[in-house]
Amino acid sequence: MTLACEEWGEPGAPRIVCLHGVTSHGRHFAKLAEEALSGFRVLAPDLLGHGASPYEPPWSIAAHVGAVVGTAGTEPAMLVGHSFGGRIALEIAARASKLVPRLVLLDPAIFLPPGIALAAAENARKDRCYVSFDEGIERRYDESQLWSAPRELVEQELAGHLVPTDDGYRYRYSQAAVVAAYGEMATEPPRFELLRIPTLLVLGERSYLPYDHLLDAHRTALGELLEVVVVSGGHTVLWDSFDETAAAIAAFVA
Repeated sequence: MTLACEEWGEPGAPRIVCLHGVTSHGRHFAKLAEEALSGFRVLAPDLLGHGASPYEPPWSIAAHVGAVVGTAGTEPAMLVGHSFGGRIALEIAARASKLVPRLVLLDPAIFLPPGIALAAAENARKDRCYVSFDEGIERRYDESQLWSAPRELVEQELAGHLVPTDDGYRYRYSQAAVVAAYGEMATEPPRFELLRIPTLLVLGERSYLPYDHLLDAHRTALGELLEVVVVSGGHTVLWDSFDETAAAIAAFVA
């Protein structure tokens, strides 16, 4: 299956594949690609059930992995994954670590305790329709628990993702695919020992995701291969803390 995919940079440049989280789309990485990764060939697909990619199930982790690999190909590429995209990046790296020279995990949803996953899935079932684009932007700050994201940045990214429909403004994603993703995030992730590659872990200081219980295991498994950076703001680090996050990624992949 082929996914819709945003692309930046020269075809012959070193490759970076960026994977967004649930409810988002590939252009979440536009500012990062244009301002911090200009020397790379950056690919950012819309995940299954999101954006302009196919919406049909299955929406399992295996299906997401297969779709990303089928779209990006099997040439070596660094991976950058945010939230659920971090879990998918982790799965791809665990299956083919020799093809992933470096891994960047942005406040990743590697594993959600079942109770938290259930609450998130139930919340994702709510209909999200807004009377105007401006209302959608205002509500996004609460829905994503944003702390310091510049409104202009959020508006620019969502301009093509929060779109007018017959009954108001809606996001371009399948609610069913999002609910299914939270179930997948409650499954056991690959062992960190399978990921013996240089890894950058960027965590939001005010993130609502539970990660403390995984950090020690990640550090024990990777040792000096793991670099941890904590940035101000919450879960969506490329909105709340773009400069800090972009600088950390640029330094890591250089």
